[in-house]
Amino acid sequence: MKAVFIRRYGGPEVLEYGDFADPAIGAGEVLVKVAAAAINPIDIMERSGLTKDFKPVSFPGVLGWDLSGTVVRVGPGVHGFAVGDRVLAWAYHTYAELCAVNAELLAKVPDGLDLVEAAALPLATTTGNQLISIAAEIKAGQTVLVSGAFGGVGRAAVFTAKDRGARVIAGVLKKQAAAAQSLGADEIVALDDDAALKALPPVDAVANTVRGKTADELPGKVRPGGVFASVTGAPASVKDYPAVKVVSYVSHQDAKTVLAMAQAVGGKKLVIPIERKLPLSDAREGHIAVGSGGAGKVLLLP
Repeated sequence: MKAVFIRRYGGPEVLEYGDFADPAIGAGEVLVKVAAAAINPIDIMERSGLTKDFKPVSFPGVLGWDLSGTVVRVGPGVHGFAVGDRVLAWAYHTYAELCAVNAELLAKVPDGLDLVEAAALPLATTTGNQLISIAAEIKAGQTVLVSGAFGGVGRAAVFTAKDRGARVIAGVLKKQAAAAQSLGADEIVALDDDAALKALPPVDAVANTVRGKTADELPGKVRPGGVFASVTGAPASVKDYPAVKVVSYVSHQDAKTVLAMAQAVGGKKLVIPIERKLPLSDAREGHIAVGSGGAGKVLLLP
């Protein structure tokens, strides 16, 4: 099969496109013909070696954490999936024509959702959902500020919080404020507007997806006894707010959440924008695009 892999850590130039051994499947696994793989920031961190202490790459290694595609082979002990099923998953080694996936991690692509575009959903929407439901434990009637609400994780967090009956403030950049009206939040605040952020009253929780200066300022917006939940780690400033519960959260694979979020997208209740679709062979270009920031997902098509 064709795949994108690395032989060493480094910049986009270490990404190679070429022949790679077809994956073998074992008990409980299925072989998926990949329709698309999404590029996530974690892919860039993995490629550059930033994750090597807890998730080292076995060289040569195929990158990628998201996929959508079609089941082409079913391993022993697999129930509920058959050849021809359209599926999506937060998996691993997805920058390839074929990928072996644990069947327990698979979800079927719901009606109304494009197979290729489904690849944009698993990691980002699962992370946004769990940030609200598990890390922040948002309940009906609470007010939550979602930082980075215009990104994929943030959009999923806004949707999940609203779905749980919370009042949601979408924290975005000033340049995104007008477009952010479509997110379905109750209020929009420009996080790069010091006056606007200062004027914001304390909230029950912050669901944080950003880093840097903004992340440092956000614990101060949480009421005493409230929660600062973050998927980007805890900023140093949290030590100044001992009355705030800090949850530094790492999301985990969950097929039920993937399915629920995919159903929301398929039902037009949630939108995860797709910025570009590139051939798998153009993975370097895709990594450069994601590394420079953007409002939408970048997909690689084998």
